[in-house]
Amino acid sequence: MLLKYFYDEKLAQASYLVGCQATGEAIVIDPARHIEPYVQAAKANGLKIVAATETHIHADFLSGVREIGERLGATLYLSDEGGPDWKYQYAAQYEHRLLRDGETFRIGHLTFEVLHTPGHTPEHIALLLTDRGWPDTEPMGIFTGDFVFVGDIGRPDLLEKAANVSGSADEMARKMFHSLQRFKQLPDYLQVWPGHGAGSACGKAIGAVQSSTVGYEKRTNWALQHEREEEFVQQLLQGQPEPPTYFAMMKHLNKVGPQPLQAIAAPVQAEASIGVLEEWKQQGVVIDVRPAEAFAQKHVPGTINLPCDKSFPTWAGWLLDYERPIFVLAERQLVPAVLHDLQSIGLDQVKGTMELGRGEKLAVAFEQYQEVTPEAVEEQVPAGELYVIDVRYEKELAEGQIPGAKHIMLGYLPQRMQDLPRDKPILVQCKSGRRSAIGVSLLKANGFLQVQNLSGGFDEWRRRGLPVTR
Repeated sequence: MLLKYFYDEKLAQASYLVGCQATGEAIVIDPARHIEPYVQAAKANGLKIVAATETHIHADFLSGVREIGERLGATLYLSDEGGPDWKYQYAAQYEHRLLRDGETFRIGHLTFEVLHTPGHTPEHIALLLTDRGWPDTEPMGIFTGDFVFVGDIGRPDLLEKAANVSGSADEMARKMFHSLQRFKQLPDYLQVWPGHGAGSACGKAIGAVQSSTVGYEKRTNWALQHEREEEFVQQLLQGQPEPPTYFAMMKHLNKVGPQPLQAIAAPVQAEASIGVLEEWKQQGVVIDVRPAEAFAQKHVPGTINLPCDKSFPTWAGWLLDYERPIFVLAERQLVPAVLHDLQSIGLDQVKGTMELGRGEKLAVAFEQYQEVTPEAVEEQVPAGELYVIDVRYEKELAEGQIPGAKHIMLGYLPQRMQDLPRDKPILVQCKSGRRSAIGVSLLKANGFLQVQNLSGGFDEWRRRGLPVTR
């Protein structure tokens, strides 16, 4: 048997290639949309991908299950649990099998047993793996998806917060409690292969270790220490991070089936031109993916800065409209990575890209914004001369706040702009200054003229011993 682990650091998402080396067949579990890494790994190990499956309809990335069915003609194994609202609408287009609790299926000599584990979502399943290549074998591990993570469990509130399914958070938390009782009955030696690692918004305290065991999680995972349902539900629902607004779109697209990647039209590569840029700004949104420092020093008016770093797809999903065309300002060699990241969350509508170089070809008055230190504004803040916006996550507020700061988490800033003053200087701050730099670019692109970014953010403010409220 071959088990190969794949991990997307930007989405904190894990997927697996599992192969029977005796028969040369393989299955991919919880695949990402871009399937080339699985295809290459299978080929390198003398395997053919004959199947794909996933533990549930994902909310944080676009699944590659349909892509594997489309391109490789593989059989799709999909959950048939959760009721009529949780059915895969594209399944009939491909060879597929619908899975219910207790059923099994085989890939070569490998047997997968289905466990219905509702809680994170109604249709969620986990998969027990047994290698039947040896006599008298027992299950060796379980693919838990977003059910059990290392040190944490899947959040039950996404349907209510991201998809507006009223009252579902409490119901799903209670189902999670009962699913965990079933997990506790599994043998301690079973390996646990989860669907996410640290940084995913699908849990609140996910560990960074790639895998675990049932026994270790029973000893150390906070969620498995609870014996009383009411206490468990209360603790599970507390402290969950804000669910990104694009999660609802991911649920929809993964349910109806993401369009095949080959159907996406390639964006136009335009030469640097202010005329083209003005047309782009009228048609949609123009994003500049340079580092925040470079954007602060010089940028095209009306563009939004989304640095192409580890957080790029997350903030793109939060802040970009799925209905509007996207245009990208980036160095040509960076464009494939940008498109890959956007497509990984279904932002397929990139219509054009442009490399600005040093901007010498543009007859445009570039803009800049000011990075200010805590010392430069420490007297203006208490005097009320600056309107301070704190764009951190809500859970970060426990560390304290700059006195008088208004909390608007960065992802909600576009919807809250009408509440902000246009006749007063605005200071934007986060923990370190990186997220607030995105916030500054959003405000400037929407006509706010007097906007500054707090260099070093709240951490630097506090390090300097300046006043903090709690």
